Amino acid sequence: MIYLRSFLFQLFFWLWSVVWAIGMIVTYPLPRRANTWSLSTWSKGLIWALRWLAGIRVEVRGEQFRPTGPALVAAKHQSMFDVFSQFALLPDACFVMKKELLMVPLFGWHGLKAGMIVVDRAGHSAALKKLVRDAVDRMKETRQVVIFPEGTRGDVGVPGDYKPGIAALYREMNLPVTPLALNCGVHWPRGWLRPPGTIVFEYLPPIPAGLKRGEFMRELQTRIDTATKALEDEGL
Repeated sequence: MIYLRSFLFQLFFWLWSVVWAIGMIVTYPLPRRANTWSLSTWSKGLIWALRWLAGIRVEVRGEQFRPTGPALVAAKHQSMFDVFSQFALLPDACFVMKKELLMVPLFGWHGLKAGMIVVDRAGHSAALKKLVRDAVDRMKETRQVVIFPEGTRGDVGVPGDYKPGIAALYREMNLPVTPLALNCGVHWPRGWLRPPGTIVFEYLPPIPAGLKRGEFMRELQTRIDTATKALEDEGL
């Protein structure tokens, strides 16, 4: 049954995504809000399909910590769904995305229209300065800036290797950071099979501004990885 349900979901995923991506071209001359609505609707369609085709529910915990206004969110990264989901779960999510993704047809174009923050990871200090400038601009639009501190997808059960981008944002913006733990990798692993169960996103208490860099990074990783491990064990 898992093979059939996974196949049906994958079929829906690609048809839904391609049709929606092409249709979203009409939002290019429109205000960005039209693009935001389109991304949110696309994401909600995927969440619906996960439940009714693949047998995977999506649950949100820590509702009292889920941002509704301008905020800085640091999320665990285990799958593509970590990104897709936030369009439905946050009012106006803005992601930090690597420059290479701009080359993906439609996806890259929609990312630019949506005002995502594009980072050239080979740019080092210049890239960090641009990251901070762009994040400040997005905050003025009352958006939720979402960054994946690990920089790339990790495997279930493996502690993350947290990069300096989040520390630079935390220091320069002088804002609390909302950690986000999740277990997406259990039910959306690499490959096409989608084991049934419950994907949980848990927004954790914000880390207050003003901590020293080392203390902040240790606290962030401890909170995210500890909560993620608990969610993984619960889902396995």
